[in-house]
Amino acid sequence: MNDNKIRNLILGLIFDGIGMLSLLIPGFGDFLDVIWAPIAGWMMTRMYKGKIGQAAGIVTFIEELLPGMDIIPTFTIMWVYTYLISKKKNQTIEV
Repeated sequence: MNDNKIRNLILGLIFDGIGMLSLLIPGFGDFLDVIWAPIAGWMMTRMYKGKIGQAAGIVTFIEELLPGMDIIPTFTIMWVYTYLISKKKNQTIEV
């Protein structure tokens, strides 16, 4: 579990960085987004299984296609949700 946590964080940061690279190349970057969007969506579904991973994959795909939205770090947000927020939500208080 801990290995996946660190691996997913590192991969997520790399993939978010790749997605943001298109902002550096005006005009041509939008073309790169058309190529990167399906790859990013597919990678998200591979990193995070189940319905939540599928939903995140769709969100990532759409985010990468929309011009100017590359600044949103969807992989990092998904990592925070999976390993920090949902863990807290699933913890039970014992009395």
